Amino acid sequence: MDATTTIAIVAIGLLVFIAHGLEDVFARTRIPDVLILLFIGLLLGPVTDLVTPEALGKAGPVFTTLTLIVILFEGGLGLDLKVLGKSLVGATGLTIWSFVLTIAVITPIAKVFLNFNWLQACTLAATIGGTSSAVVIPLIRRLTLGEKAKTILTLESALSDVLVIVVTLALVGAQVGGDFKVGKIFGEMFNTFLIAAVIGGLTGLFWSLTLRWLHGLKNSIFTTPAFVLVVYGLTEWLGFSGAIAALMMGITLGNIKELPPYFLKNRRELLTSPSETEYAVFGEVAFLLKTFFFVYVGISIQMSDPSLVAAGLLITCGLFLLRIPVVHASLIPSASFSRFEASISGAMNPKGLAAAVAASIPLQMGLDKGEDIKLVAFAVVFFTILVVSLFVFLIERGLFHAVGNVLYKRYRPDSVSDVNTHDTESTQIDN
Repeated sequence: MDATTTIAIVAIGLLVFIAHGLEDVFARTRIPDVLILLFIGLLLGPVTDLVTPEALGKAGPVFTTLTLIVILFEGGLGLDLKVLGKSLVGATGLTIWSFVLTIAVITPIAKVFLNFNWLQACTLAATIGGTSSAVVIPLIRRLTLGEKAKTILTLESALSDVLVIVVTLALVGAQVGGDFKVGKIFGEMFNTFLIAAVIGGLTGLFWSLTLRWLHGLKNSIFTTPAFVLVVYGLTEWLGFSGAIAALMMGITLGNIKELPPYFLKNRRELLTSPSETEYAVFGEVAFLLKTFFFVYVGISIQMSDPSLVAAGLLITCGLFLLRIPVVHASLIPSASFSRFEASISGAMNPKGLAAAVAASIPLQMGLDKGEDIKLVAFAVVFFTILVVSLFVFLIERGLFHAVGNVLYKRYRPDSVSDVNTHDTESTQIDN
């Protein structure tokens, strides 16, 4: 075995140990492990050039897609169907408002500061119009949020991934062939969401019936993740959203006993959900993939042009300022949401896999400014994850409390029990 392979294997093993250690660091200090993993990637990539995205070849994009599938499916397993129904409107509003305002504000910024034409600037804005499931889902799982707030943020990250890809493809098509039709875009998005959700729901129901037989077999614990990958691939091959199908399949399996009674009305004993062991395995696999994903993001950041990096930082500032009115427009102030939850929702604006994939499309198509779009978007991915990590730390430690009271005054004040919970955590951390 050559030295490079040996070093790579040792590095992978060390990363797993480090990642588990960072979980404990987060529990004690509320410093997100995401932040440290990103800096490990930066150290391995742009800083020392020990690892480059090119060295990973086609394995990099395959790995990031695999991470997205597993995290969405595992996140779907934990969503309650009743809470989902109450949260869908809020999630849809959050997704649409965030995307539309991003296009409206970031497009002129990109045109002025990057010397893009309107279509190029709009394409860049579209690539960063969503939030990252791979960042949002693991983070909110550790935070003391209500189920409705968690569900809204989870759904937003999944829905926006599809929105980013579809709109970016339409804008790239307009640059290539001059064909840009708003009605066509909305039609494609509706079909993509609806049919993918149906596919995910039906395959989830089918797999629930199949699990009863598979549970009698030995070594069948990875058959469910394998089937999710198959469903994702087939859905994408059919031209719909594999991500939505994976999420919907997870929601179906996680709530299989809560389905309306007309599903197998007289034979509900045939419906089976994943076992506790399988849930534990899914969680560990998602954890490992998340670990390597953030290191890969750090490796993939390119700092070759300082002016484009600076533009990415400027756009990042604009994105988080936009998030404030987006939260107010989407989350109706009532007893449903506290100021703490509104503050967390305002912070949850990271970019990730969908942004990286969408930003690579103009360059792959050989379009003018394609390289600039990719470099700026990758910088935004890094900076937004960095800012989210910082905000989560500040909010969890109570250091954002005064600002949150001003920015989200219309929301319900944090209850005494919430305050006591955070104070207890902080006391334990300090001790």
